[in-house]
Amino acid sequence: MTETRQARTDAASRATLGKAADENFPVAPFFLPRAWRDDLMAVYGFARLVDDIGDGDLAPGGADARHLGVDPAAADDRLVLLDALETDLRRVFDSTPHHPLLRALQPTVRRCGLTPEPFLGLIAANRQDQLVRRYKTYEDLLAYCELSANPVGRLVLAITGTDTPERIRRSDEICTALQIVEHLQDVAEDLARDRIYLPAEDLTRFHVTERDLAAPTAGASVRALIAFEAERARTLLHAGAPLVGSVHGRLRLLLAGFTAGGLAALDAVTDAGYDVLAGPPKSTKPSLMRQAGAVLLRARREG
Repeated sequence: MTETRQARTDAASRATLGKAADENFPVAPFFLPRAWRDDLMAVYGFARLVDDIGDGDLAPGGADARHLGVDPAAADDRLVLLDALETDLRRVFDSTPHHPLLRALQPTVRRCGLTPEPFLGLIAANRQDQLVRRYKTYEDLLAYCELSANPVGRLVLAITGTDTPERIRRSDEICTALQIVEHLQDVAEDLARDRIYLPAEDLTRFHVTERDLAAPTAGASVRALIAFEAERARTLLHAGAPLVGSVHGRLRLLLAGFTAGGLAALDAVTDAGYDVLAGPPKSTKPSLMRQAGAVLLRARREG
């Protein structure tokens, strides 16, 4: 992460940006041009803030609510906070936003000609999280990912000036896969929030109950379900991988890192025997590097 934008933010915002190190993929690696790193971190700051509001994971002290002009009495109301964030987002495009992370986003929006729609999609996904706790079908889950994940990839392409219809389609496949992988890693954590992102039709198919998901370790039926969903995610990642070969230079390295991050996380899920209930399986650096090499080799052959 870069220092220029950080210097303009407060402690709560710096804590939000610091979560980039915990993602499955490199957010703004050192090898990118400085302007791209700044822009990617600005977008990440917004996306992470939205998710932290939706998950109730804001930094303690109430600074984010104050920046958004939310009354302290409503500072724990996630829908109120999301409404206030949308209001401040719209200021990014027509005036001066109040929150430091949105002020840091404004130069990126102006320089790259970004539109409100991807950012609004991320807010809509987190509103949905407050209202929808279960997903009946895989198609329902894909519709959620269209809001929660795909806008991020589209923003990356817009920032780098490489957005074409075909690249957007491939990016959507990768981003949806990354969202599914995160859901698989966080089954226990999500259930603690009374959320299940495993389609109900698949729970029925594999004879898995919510009580099974609440167990300290996964039984055979849960492991079979997770293996099935993991293969879906892997298929999506491979389907989207031609995106990497369609670009060049340092952007190719970045997109390879995104794709490899998802594949390495799936390796971790596999290595755990598909038992995601004992704790979220995390990828290792050797696995990430191995998958990145494989993705880049494929990109070289296809490019």
